[in-house]
Amino acid sequence: MRDPRAVRIPAPPGRARFDGDAPAVVVVGGGIAGLAAATLLAERGAQVVVCERENYLGGRAGGWSTRLADGSEATMTRGFHAFFRQYYNLRALLKRVDPAGRALTPLPDYPLQHASGHRDTFATLPTAVPWNALAFLRSSPTFRWRDLPDVNARAALSLLDVAVPRVYEELDGIDAATYLERIRFPEAAHALAFEVFSRSFFAHPTQMSAAELAVMFHIYFLGSSEGLLFDVAADPFPHGLWEPLRRHLSLLGATVCTGTEVTGIRPGGRKRFEVGVGEGAFDADAVVLAADVPGLRALVHESPDLGDAAWREQVGELRTAPRFLVSRYWLDTPVDADRPGFLGTGGHDLLDNVSVLDHYEHEARAWAARTGGSVVELHGYALPSDVDERDARSRLWHQLTEVYPETKRAEVVDERHELRADCPLFPAGGHSRRPTVTTPDEFLVVAGDLVRVDLPVALMERAATTGFTAANHLLSRWGVAGTELWTVPTEGRVPLLRSAARRWRTL
Repeated sequence: MRDPRAVRIPAPPGRARFDGDAPAVVVVGGGIAGLAAATLLAERGAQVVVCERENYLGGRAGGWSTRLADGSEATMTRGFHAFFRQYYNLRALLKRVDPAGRALTPLPDYPLQHASGHRDTFATLPTAVPWNALAFLRSSPTFRWRDLPDVNARAALSLLDVAVPRVYEELDGIDAATYLERIRFPEAAHALAFEVFSRSFFAHPTQMSAAELAVMFHIYFLGSSEGLLFDVAADPFPHGLWEPLRRHLSLLGATVCTGTEVTGIRPGGRKRFEVGVGEGAFDADAVVLAADVPGLRALVHESPDLGDAAWREQVGELRTAPRFLVSRYWLDTPVDADRPGFLGTGGHDLLDNVSVLDHYEHEARAWAARTGGSVVELHGYALPSDVDERDARSRLWHQLTEVYPETKRAEVVDERHELRADCPLFPAGGHSRRPTVTTPDEFLVVAGDLVRVDLPVALMERAATTGFTAANHLLSRWGVAGTELWTVPTEGRVPLLRSAARRWRTL
C-alpha cells in the first residue's frame, strides 16, 4: 500500500552474497539502526556480532520485564511509539520476522486536544494534499476560514514547497518557534497542531531547527499520501518485534550480545579494527557505530585513533534534547471505554500525551481484564531545567486527572517512571555539522536517528534508513549487493502549489 509517488533508492549492485570470504563486522548498538545494519549484513553472509550495552534490544523502543506489586509480570518500556505508514524501511525490517503484519495494529484516530477544549481529529481526513489540508480547514475548531487573512501566506506556502535536502539550506538557520511566528497561524492551531508535533522530537520549538519541523510536516502530512494515522505494537516491543529479530539474526549465524558494552575501538590488530569489550576484544574488518548520542560521544572519546580530527569534532558537538519523563500507572479502575489509545495534548503544563495501553496492547489488556483496572502512560517532553522528577511526576498525574476526570477516583496498584535525556537534539544551524553515515575510514560507518541523511525520514524511520544505508555502504566496498530503500517524495507533491510558493518567495 505504498504511496505511488514514493521515491525508490536503488540497491547498490554486486554479487548476491559472500562466498567463503565473509568479513567480520561488529555492530555497536542493538537499537533499530544497529538491528537494520546487522540484519542486512548477516543476510548477505557477513560474520556479524552485535554488542548492546543494555540487557534488551530495540534501543529507545526496547523493553524489559518488571514485577508489579500485585505479583504479576509486566513489560516496561520507555514509552509509546507510533509506527506510521510512511516508515517503509522500518517496516521492511520488521517484515523479516512478521510477514503477515500481525505485530502491528492500527489505531483508529490520532486526536489532539488542547486545554481550552479544542480537539482535532485526523480519522476522517483524506490522506493527500491538497484535499487533506482543505478538509482539515473545514472541520478543525482550531483553524477557521476567517483566520486565513491573518496568516503570512508567503511563509505558510513554504511548507508546500519542501525539497530535501534544499530545505536545510533555506530554513536550518532559524529555530522552529521563529518560523511558526513568521507564519502567524492562529494561537490555538499553533499550540495544538504545531507544538505537539515539534515536541515529538523531544525539544521545545525554540531549540529545534525550522528545517526539521518543515521536513516533519512534509513527511507526515503535506508530502505523503499515507496520512497521519499510524499503527502501534500489539504486544510489548520485545515480544512482538525484537526477540523475533534476535532469533532471525541467530539463524543467519550472527551473534547478538546484550549487556555488553564496547569500551573502545582501536585500528589494527589481526584485522582492521580491534573492538574492546570488557576484558576481551573482537577483531573486525568493519564497524557500524549505532549508539545513541551519549554512547557515541563516549566511545569516540575512548578511541583516540578513530577517524580524523574534523570528524571527531563533529561527534563531540552532538547534543541531546532536554529530559523527558514517561510515567506508567497500573490503576485499579478502568478509564472510560471511549478514551482513545493515544491522545496528543497541548496547553496542559507538562503533559504532552496520554496512552491507554489496555485499549490496544495484549499484555496490558489481559492485566486490565484480570483486575478490572487499566494501564495508563503519560509523557512529558522537554522538561524545564528547574523541574525535578518528583515535581514532574506529580504534575503529570494532576494533568491526567484533568484530561480524564475518571482517574481521580482510581487507586494506583503500581507505577514505573523513566526519566531520560538521550534523544538527539536538532538545533538551528546544526544540520551541516551532524555526522553522516560515512566517515574518514571507508570501513567505519555510523547509523541512528542522530545521523544526517539527506532524505525525508525521521525518528524510527531515520534509524532504520541509516542502518540499511550503513550496511549498503560496507557491502558496496566488498562488491556485494545491498538493499533498496524507499522514502516519501523528496519534494512537495503538487507542482502547482510548489510553483505558487516559489512565486510568493520572489515577490
